[in-house]
Amino acid sequence: MAEFDYIIVGAGSAGCVIANRLSADSRNKVAVVEAGGPDSSPWIHVPVGYFKTMGNPATDWCYQTAPDPGLNGRSIPWPRGKVLGGSSSINGLLYVRGQSRDFDQWRQLGNTGWGWSDVLPYFKRSETWEANDSEVRGTDGPLSVSPTRLKRQIVDAWISAALNAGYKHNPDYNGEDQEGVGYFQLTTKNGKRCSSAVAYLHPVKARKNLRIFTNTAVEKILFDGNKATGISANRGGDTITINARKEVILSAGAIASPQLLMVSGIGPQDCLSNTGINVRHQLSGVGKNLQDHLQARPVFKCNIPTINTEVGNIFKQALIGAQYVFTRTGPMTMAASLGTGFLKTRAELETPDIQFHIQPFSADSPAEGPHKFSAYTASVLQLRPESTGQIKLKSADMADHPVIHPNYLATQTDCDTLVDGIRIARKIASHAPLSSLTTGEHSPGEQVENDDRDSILDWARDTATTIYHPTGTCKMGTDPMAVVDPRLRVHGIENLRIADASIMPVITSGNTNAPAIMIGEKASDMILEDAR
Repeated sequence: MAEFDYIIVGAGSAGCVIANRLSADSRNKVAVVEAGGPDSSPWIHVPVGYFKTMGNPATDWCYQTAPDPGLNGRSIPWPRGKVLGGSSSINGLLYVRGQSRDFDQWRQLGNTGWGWSDVLPYFKRSETWEANDSEVRGTDGPLSVSPTRLKRQIVDAWISAALNAGYKHNPDYNGEDQEGVGYFQLTTKNGKRCSSAVAYLHPVKARKNLRIFTNTAVEKILFDGNKATGISANRGGDTITINARKEVILSAGAIASPQLLMVSGIGPQDCLSNTGINVRHQLSGVGKNLQDHLQARPVFKCNIPTINTEVGNIFKQALIGAQYVFTRTGPMTMAASLGTGFLKTRAELETPDIQFHIQPFSADSPAEGPHKFSAYTASVLQLRPESTGQIKLKSADMADHPVIHPNYLATQTDCDTLVDGIRIARKIASHAPLSSLTTGEHSPGEQVENDDRDSILDWARDTATTIYHPTGTCKMGTDPMAVVDPRLRVHGIENLRIADASIMPVITSGNTNAPAIMIGEKASDMILEDAR
């Protein structure tokens, strides 16, 4: 039986940060416990490797949602990282902080210390931004953030067309203002992925006071009364116990953190009783408030080469491989998207409510590979969905994936916003210079007319999918549905905290990896402050 001061469950975007920061004081004995294996696959570190790691049971939990009414009864895959670095090791590498109003809204909901002015120092502390100097960007943090090394004519044309359609250019959407179009910023360094594990864990793994457990699946939190004392876990088929002298910190993500709470007896009474779990502490909000970004994916055929045709034969693939090996450039440095736009569907809005992911390729799914014809994708999502879903237990066993109810497109605002986003994608495609390069609409296709909002919505329900941002299932707050307080302590339980994307009371306006890393940074300071 091992004993540490702090046990961190999950070596993902936030967990790696906390392991680094807590173990910086040699007096703290720290364990980080990861169910997945080491991040040794070369496909993790090559940016375009997400094509190989998503959907691969060796690196992905391969969750699947329940059939969702908002998607016309479809069930869809929900990838989540099962490896050191968590989802930051298999994600699309896109770095987006969100809008300042996101965090000011968190503060307005009763979360003192989480306004934009409070969290900005942690965003800055976490990053080394490799481009323009800015008062709001970090210059010496562990996480490398760089401009894309890859440009493509079709993406340049999309950005120019958006400007001609009346939208503005924004060279840094992580600066003072998010609104506008431009190229994505990536969590890469020298053409390689900079995951949370690469940034925070690998540089300190030799610390004598830090122990990294891999292939160790936590099964339950252990308690003495209502005080968390440690965990039990499965390691190679054996049950091991690890005790915590000070705190257990859950950083297992928006699916596994609420699941672990519930199998340990903390959560909604009805959900626990239905699976035969004794209720240790009733917390109605565990697993509720699930939010995600749903992407609709219009695809346009074009008359210039895109990634679809660039990788069309073995000779071309060999040249691309050589370009990456010798120069760390080319298509293998490509993130999940190149171009982006944060735009408003209505002029009266204060801030953007939709986000574009512009991809110089098209595919029905990453696993199936690109289409055989030249095309680009103008994926669009609603930044702040009103619809919320929930995570429910299937059984009392952590090895059984929980039931995921996303509840997409359940409000009129959500439906209207996504339809308007699709119409804006078509509008931009009709402007020069993109219009002269676009030869037709592959999907939804001309049979779905632009003034037929019901048909556009039905196409979205039939085809839209997650863009991999589950959040909110252990939300922070002081209301009856809150799971943690503003210092991330689980309500009603001693020595137990949660620090990952599950604590977001409201999803941020954009990709969620950067905010999860910020949460890890801020949580680390609060844990150390409370210990003092």
